[in-house]
Amino acid sequence: MPDQKKAVVLFSGGLDSTTCMALARAEGFAPYAMSFAYGQRHSVELTKAKEYAPKAGAIEHQLVEIDLRRIGGSALTSDLAVPKGGVQEGEIPVTYVPARNTIFLSFALGWAEVLGAFDIFIGVNALDYSGYPDCRPEYIAAFENLANLATRAAVEGAGRFRIHTPLIDLSKADIIRKGLALGVDYALTHSCYDPTPAGLACGQCDSCRLRLKGFAEVGISDPAAYAVGVRGKEGRVR
Repeated sequence: MPDQKKAVVLFSGGLDSTTCMALARAEGFAPYAMSFAYGQRHSVELTKAKEYAPKAGAIEHQLVEIDLRRIGGSALTSDLAVPKGGVQEGEIPVTYVPARNTIFLSFALGWAEVLGAFDIFIGVNALDYSGYPDCRPEYIAAFENLANLATRAAVEGAGRFRIHTPLIDLSKADIIRKGLALGVDYALTHSCYDPTPAGLACGQCDSCRLRLKGFAEVGISDPAAYAVGVRGKEGRVR
């Protein structure tokens, strides 16, 4: 619709960001999807993002290329091993990518200002998550304040930027339920941090474990493709 408000949606092709895109549409926004090829070892997610973005109703899909491997400091952007079998509670795991959400939100903010959009959606979660500091509500509030201090559009009074985090206080199971109610096809999403060369999810990294736990709590099998031996609902071997 011509009078539909625009929103930039950070879209990785994973479970959370895909649900976030569906929620943005359900709230009446015209979504403009933005994905990042940042040197991540799990780049299979970008294939999923390219495939799903138009099916999910994205008006446009931007793929931004930046090389965070030059910085390193994370198992996702270096040769450090991805932890399997759980992470230490209370510690920020090695899969944390330094300043990743700040970098992503900065790109999204720039595009939003060009589009004349004042709404940005990001699928961060502070409940079923790995303890990343840039997924917390106080971080989002700080970035939103920055957005309204650092842009011409906000300073000149054209509008006020808002960072939407519709998943931030939901369990993974509740996120999945919301997505299913909105028709999200989770078979087209990918969440694994350390996929096989064939692009199959490992089922053992923290992202896979949280995802599988969520589907188990909903009572259905995860439709994503997993490596042989990963157990889904009711102990079935995939």
